Amino acid sequence: MSSIYGDWLKEQRETAGLTQQQLADVAIMTRSHIAHIEAGRRVPSKEDARRLDRALNTGNVLSSFLPQEEAAVADYFEAARLLEQQALMIREFALSFVPGILQTERYARTVLSTSFPPVSEEERDRLVVTRLERAKILGDPVTPVVWALLDEAVLRRAVGGPDVMAEQISHIVHLVEAERIRVHVMPFALGSHPLMENMLTLMWFEDQPPVAYGEGLRMGKVHDSPHVVHELQGRYDLALSDALPLKESLALLRATAKDYGRHD
Repeated sequence: MSSIYGDWLKEQRETAGLTQQQLADVAIMTRSHIAHIEAGRRVPSKEDARRLDRALNTGNVLSSFLPQEEAAVADYFEAARLLEQQALMIREFALSFVPGILQTERYARTVLSTSFPPVSEEERDRLVVTRLERAKILGDPVTPVVWALLDEAVLRRAVGGPDVMAEQISHIVHLVEAERIRVHVMPFALGSHPLMENMLTLMWFEDQPPVAYGEGLRMGKVHDSPHVVHELQGRYDLALSDALPLKESLALLRATAKDYGRHD
């Protein structure tokens, strides 16, 4: 994130005669969050920017000029991508595809090749690179804590063919065995469950309230309303309670990867 936005915020805060803590109190934020924004390490949410504008009497300047980072992602996902990089805990639910941060290069390339209208090879390469860059958050051995809840359809749909699927599922198995992530599978035998409508990502942070991100066909939305986030967290918890335990999920992943491997 460019420091220009943060520098301007700091200038307005100091002009108003406020410390970071005083601004945080008025804007209903944390001092550390203010410090991260001023240092250019964080991008505030739209709601945070509105609160800062009100606290500093800056009209809608901070809301209107939120910095945009260059990344090859859909416009509706940009806010979620930035939040994903800041989260301490991420809980994913995937209905059709492996969650982006868990995708291998070949799997990601196959998924991104199915877009319509088609994109150029150059643009597809940019999209793949961005997706793999997102996965680098797993390079930290501890943070963020990641749980993935996968509908069984994610495993059974042969995206890219058996070889790609064997590699992709083996990658997930490796992350589970390394205790870097937890994975639970929602088996077909379960029937309906509370998360069947679309994919869902829940995120928790050190210095701001949790958010939820839901995505469907060509649309996505970050929810920061406490009521909505609480409802979606409840849906996730209910679905998770009916999913296969970790050991059984891991056994299913291993068996599925092995089955795909037989078709190479």
